[in-house]
Amino acid sequence: MNIANRFKAAATAALVLALAACSTHAAKQGTGEVSFPDPDRIVLKEGTFPNVANLRSIGPGVTKEQLYHLLGRPHFSEGFAPKAWNYLFHFRTPEGVVTCQYQVQFDDEKRGQSFHWAPASCADVLDPPAPPVAPAAAADGVARFSLSADALFAFGRSGVADIKPDGSAELKRIAAEISAAKDSQVTVVGHTDRIGSDESNQRLSQARADTVRGVLASHGVAAGSIRAEGRGEAEPVTRDCADSLAHRALVACLAPDRRVEIAVSGSR
Repeated sequence: MNIANRFKAAATAALVLALAACSTHAAKQGTGEVSFPDPDRIVLKEGTFPNVANLRSIGPGVTKEQLYHLLGRPHFSEGFAPKAWNYLFHFRTPEGVVTCQYQVQFDDEKRGQSFHWAPASCADVLDPPAPPVAPAAAADGVARFSLSADALFAFGRSGVADIKPDGSAELKRIAAEISAAKDSQVTVVGHTDRIGSDESNQRLSQARADTVRGVLASHGVAAGSIRAEGRGEAEPVTRDCADSLAHRALVACLAPDRRVEIAVSGSR
């Protein structure tokens, strides 16, 4: 096993030890060692599945009000005028759910200035995701793209004006790939999570599929070659998001279900 693989294995083992200990420590940041509270002292018992995009937007100078908006209230009882807020977060990975502790330390102006993880390897969740890449030669001759609806649209929205800048750039890139194919046929399918009524979810998924269809067409894909359909909440990909979760945690847990899939067939 090379050094990099041994490091990854050690980081995984550290996760279990870090959360089981009465007090845990992250890697040093600056000159001091950071102490984390015992997970058994958590007030919000289940922790949360945070919005990773919100985590990426946090940096030095963030206020407590902004943190509350982005991450919710701290998960531990911090006392009067705390110098730090602590959270217990869960993340979905190909290997399963990973649990991490996160701490924000404040300066005398009550602004966040340093940010810590236990184990320290959990900071990797902030790395930007790799853009979806169509398979070079899919077994059935169909190239597929799966895009997070949360990355494409503002929550609960579906119009062209609601598409986020990164989502717009990604659709433009995909449109260029599709346009390079000959005689391509494109199917855009919108999906939602199970929150809300069947009827409203069906409308939302269809509206998002229609919007993506229009954006692809605006970037040069022949409109007549694109079919758009919404399937509402009928085809979830999540399996272990309990309805007993707090609303914010349930919304985060169900994020993979909110997606837009694009299938492209045709010769190159």
